[in-house]
Formats: sequence, structure tokens, C-alpha cells
Amino acid sequence: MPAGDPLEKPRRSFWLRLRNYFITGIIVVAPISLTIYLISLIINLIDDKILPLFPNRYNPETYLPFAVPGIGVLVFVVVLTLIGWLTTGLVGRTVVRVGENLLDRMPIVRSLYSALKQIFETVFSQNSRAFREVVLIPYPREGCWALGFATGTTKGEVQDAIRDEVVNVFLPTTPNPTSGFLLFLPRKDVIFLKMSVEQGIKLVISGGVVTPEMYPTTPGNGRTGKA
Repeated sequence: MPAGDPLEKPRRSFWLRLRNYFITGIIVVAPISLTIYLISLIINLIDDKILPLFPNRYNPETYLPFAVPGIGVLVFVVVLTLIGWLTTGLVGRTVVRVGENLLDRMPIVRSLYSALKQIFETVFSQNSRAFREVVLIPYPREGCWALGFATGTTKGEVQDAIRDEVVNVFLPTTPNPTSGFLLFLPRKDVIFLKMSVEQGIKLVISGGVVTPEMYPTTPGNGRTGKA
């Protein structure tokens, strides 16, 4: 085709539009599809564990010609709510205390249960600030910054061994924020951000592609803050 052919530019523009349409389709469909897929995986996993425990006469799928997803999830939520309600009473607290006393007599199980209980009580406590603040820390060296989550103020032997006041920081990995490192950093080296934990997790998972909205700089948005 001769150079400067007047048909060349419209053809390029046509293929460019097709490419943009395709990318836009991916952006629209991929998040929805992955979200539905992950939710269905979780629902099916819980259903597969809960429904086999039901007698056939109490299982709705016995009387229906199709599967009903989510029954196991509903039962799971109801059971957890009932257990929480029962343990708030005198009888429930007594049963829990007896169970914990039995676990305390088992050397390995005792340590595991105590650690898990403390973690869950700290994370789900209404007054807890664990994993509720996003921070910037100098990592892996000065001049480089990494996004982490403050999990509390360091206490005990670790704090006693360090001269400065230290903050516990969980440094997640990308794109899987469930794994990472526990770092003990001086509070003066930690920058507390105003973005929510959800925004911070999105930033980590996306590898920096999804950027939270900018906040105006205020005197409280600096190197000091509460952990």
C-alpha cells in the first residue's frame, strides 16, 4: 500500500477502537466475574461442610429438584449467633470456663488456643485499633516506603529491649495481603495515613493500580499518631 494512503488512518482508528472496547469489556466483566466466583466458592465450601450434618428430612434440597445455595451459610450464621447469645448467660459462661480449664491441661493445645483467642479478641474488640490504621514505613531501606497496618503499641520484653517507643506494624505482601511480616518500628519513623484499611488493602492487592482519593494535608497527618 502506498505511503500516505488515506485508508490507512481509518483502518488503524477502527482497530484501535476495537482494542479499547475489548479492554473496557475486561475492566467491566472481570471484577464482577471474579467477585461472583469467589463468593460462590465460599458459599459452596460452607454448604459442603454444613449440609451433610443435616438429617435428610430437614434438608430442603431433599424436597426440591434443584440445589439451594446459601443454606449452609445461613445455618452457620444462626448457629454462631445462638452460641454467642448462650455464652453471655451464666450457664454458657460456666460451660466455656470448664472447656478452657480442660484445654489449659493440654500442653500444646493450651498455647495454640490461648494465642488464637487473644488474637480474635483483640481484632474484634470494639475498642481495639488493631488493623484499623494504615501506615507508611521505611522499608526495605531508608528512602523506600512500604504500606503497612498498625496492629498496636509494642509492649513487654520487645519494648523493654528498645530505647524508643515502638509500634507493631504488619507489612503485607502483594498481591496476597494475608501473608507478610511483623515489624517493630520506632513511632517516629512511622507515618500514619488517613486512608481506611479497605483502601489500603485495595492499594496492596492492586500493586498500586487502585489509588485512594487524596486527602488534604493536616497537622495531624504526619509522623505521629495513635496505634
